[in-house]
Amino acid sequence: MRENPMIIKSLNPWYAYNLLVNFKNGFWFLGAVFLCTTGAEALYSDLGHCGKNNIRFSWTFVKICLILNYLGQGAWVLKTHSGTVFPEEINPFYQMMPIWFLPIGIVIASLAAIIASQALISGSFTLISEAIRLNIWPKVKIKYPSEMKGQLYVPSANWLLLTGCLVIVFYFQKSSAMEAAYGLAITLAMLMTTYLLSQYLIVKRVKSVWIILLLVVYLSLEVSFFIANLVKFSHGGWVSIVISALIMAVMWVWYKGRKIKNRYITFTHINEHIGVLKQLSKDKSVPKFATHLVYLTSADNRDQIESKIMYSILQKQPKRADIYWFVHIHVEDQPYTQQYKVDILAENDVIKVEFRLGFRIDQKINLYFRKVVEELVAAGEIDITSRYASLAEKNITGDFRFVVIKRHLSYENELSVYENLVMDGYFMLDGLSLPEDKAFGLDTSSVLIEKVPLVIAPPKEIRLKRVYK
Repeated sequence: MRENPMIIKSLNPWYAYNLLVNFKNGFWFLGAVFLCTTGAEALYSDLGHCGKNNIRFSWTFVKICLILNYLGQGAWVLKTHSGTVFPEEINPFYQMMPIWFLPIGIVIASLAAIIASQALISGSFTLISEAIRLNIWPKVKIKYPSEMKGQLYVPSANWLLLTGCLVIVFYFQKSSAMEAAYGLAITLAMLMTTYLLSQYLIVKRVKSVWIILLLVVYLSLEVSFFIANLVKFSHGGWVSIVISALIMAVMWVWYKGRKIKNRYITFTHINEHIGVLKQLSKDKSVPKFATHLVYLTSADNRDQIESKIMYSILQKQPKRADIYWFVHIHVEDQPYTQQYKVDILAENDVIKVEFRLGFRIDQKINLYFRKVVEELVAAGEIDITSRYASLAEKNITGDFRFVVIKRHLSYENELSVYENLVMDGYFMLDGLSLPEDKAFGLDTSSVLIEKVPLVIAPPKEIRLKRVYK
């Protein structure tokens, strides 16, 4: 820059406008220029992990370094290739380094690439975790290395990223060939971010004029970048579309499959069964199944319970217990909500517990349930002492046993071709996903997985004729 101070003039936005408007094919330069902005997108993906204040502080430093870097490269190009066509295979970043510094520069650049990849990795972990909470992604194992909010590790996502990275590298072989796929992916991400921001402002009841103004400003820039990057679709941009389509297909099948399945889950009023539950609890002719029997239920309504749960208790195999617990998990829109509500439907016989957990809270139901029981005992609302006479004398706590009902698609169904494909895909993903007992953090030694058939579309008419010979 000392030898070519005129490079400072490039900060004038007039030159950018003149290039785009007055030069032949100038508009299509946006596809290449756009790659200079993608670092900011990667930086912002770490917001949830590093905090907005850290990002704001570091952004000032990063911005200054980027400007100095690009000005230095521009000055070197003016000095060495002024008036000539700049060779595409030459990288100014490395060419401008002294020979003795080149190995150090390569190491620094490699470390920068590793740091940048961390933004992608941590962002992917967060998205997968939140998608699971919102029931639009199959349940997978999530590890929490510390008690700090936002720190998590998703092994399956990590291996998928590694596999995808290797496949992409072997396919494109050169970083310049990856630009098309990368640029198109980032422009699509920016367009979706702008759309989501507008929806957020609508929910917050911001005046329409401000929302429209925001959309006009941002979309005018992002749509321009998107159109410029579309030229690269056949040069590798299609890879981004294929990967996005596969991810969307998984999300759609999981979401739609759950909707179809839940549409045919029947509920019954729990009050209608409290009497028979109390009688079963005292019926010593039925072997005791557990002192405390805990079912996970999807019923949001306090007075309702799935018919399959009552079928499991009363008919499939009568399960006598001293206290029946029904636990429901409601995922809140707020990220870090941790609340619970207890409804004692029949004292020391039937209790319903509702956990209200934020979508970023790990569902450690075994731990939370134990805490609820401890607080209820301390408040004198329940007695969890074993009802066996020999154990009650010693004041020994009764056992707890969880039952998780897992539905499988019955052969009795007559579904349309579309619903068959969706449900086949759903149950295939369900087979690959984390079992519900592990997903909810239950102690596997005290969990019973009970399978029941899911009949979505039973045959309308069964033609069967009785014969006597």
